[in-house]
Amino acid sequence: MLLIRRRRRAAVAMSAAALAASALTGCASVPDPGTITVLNSATDSLEHQQEQAYFDRCAKPLGVRVRQTSVPADQVSSKALRMASSHSLTDILELDGSEVPQFAGTGGLVPVRQAGVDVSGMSGSAVTMGSYRGTQYGVARAVNSLALIYNTDLLHKAGLRPPRTWDELKQTAKKLTHGSTFGMAFSATPDADGVYQFLPFFWSAGGDEAHLDDGKGAPALQLWKDLVSEKAASSAVVTWNQQDVNDQFIAGRAAMMVNGPWQVPVLSAHKDLHWAVATIPVPHAGEPPVPPIGGTVMTIPQTKDKGRQRTAAKIINCLNEQHNQVAWGESVNNVPTLTAASAQYKKQNPKLAAFADEVATARSRTDRVGANWPVVSDALAGAFQSVLTGGAGPQAALRQAQTRAAAGE
Repeated sequence: MLLIRRRRRAAVAMSAAALAASALTGCASVPDPGTITVLNSATDSLEHQQEQAYFDRCAKPLGVRVRQTSVPADQVSSKALRMASSHSLTDILELDGSEVPQFAGTGGLVPVRQAGVDVSGMSGSAVTMGSYRGTQYGVARAVNSLALIYNTDLLHKAGLRPPRTWDELKQTAKKLTHGSTFGMAFSATPDADGVYQFLPFFWSAGGDEAHLDDGKGAPALQLWKDLVSEKAASSAVVTWNQQDVNDQFIAGRAAMMVNGPWQVPVLSAHKDLHWAVATIPVPHAGEPPVPPIGGTVMTIPQTKDKGRQRTAAKIINCLNEQHNQVAWGESVNNVPTLTAASAQYKKQNPKLAAFADEVATARSRTDRVGANWPVVSDALAGAFQSVLTGGAGPQAALRQAQTRAAAGE
């Protein structure tokens, strides 16, 4: 698994280098002046069609068309590499937010303000997701985060309310554990899924990904360890990805789970399953949760054609008008990044209001460690896997993680 991740990191680095090279040498091919091109991961046919409808609506007043090239999310970087090598890179490159530092660090992306993109009114968390070293290189229309999703029937039957603090979480999860049903479920796989789920607890405790061994994140590891040791959560969490967690919840084998808004369509399809969303419990009452922010951002590669960059920027601006952000967010169950649009989304979708609240206090995984995030992520994954499987205590696991992160392993 680690070897695969290292290869992916190497691919991203090569891609970013190729982007930079493209910026220096210019584009040999002559692009169609009437067509703005986009590389994204909208391979789902419905999503692709929805994207095209928005692009068409925004491109028509400018007298141009938009042509998408869509590949699976884990292939966007390698596809960008090949396109950069052949000087055919698209005018808009849609990246996962965590990939921005690798590309921006080589000078392969244009700062969005410089290109003419209007980022005023966007939440601070959204700005951090598209930024590298204080400069914004990417813009997200809507973003996701994590929240506590709970079975309202099971909590009502037990006379319980959704927990707000870690102590309440442990008590509630224990009371909801009966027979084959665990009170709590989360993903602790040694990959992006597990790390994404661990971060709300790690950050809310004061953990710092730039200083893993400062002791502040250790209580988060202890919380996960306690839930499993007290059998309020299954020991199988170390093998469950986020979809597995959702499956456990749907099957009635988990009363509460940590998960994201992308599960809403699946949950809603089960008419006999009654669920609601609450913010993730925090160490102490009244403190704001600090979950990660996720999703993709639209960037503008350095193709040296400033005219096409300005047209791409105008399309991005149109996509980010408030009404478009709200409509797009509702179509994909993600939260708009404009503060005003987020408030409108929350009002129109009260069942998902907790996600909007979480995004308001969320932050980017690369905010503090930039392009080093993949290494830190691997180190964090090793820490919670070690604690949950009995290999080390929280403090020792985080010391080992810091050593790994510092060594770049």
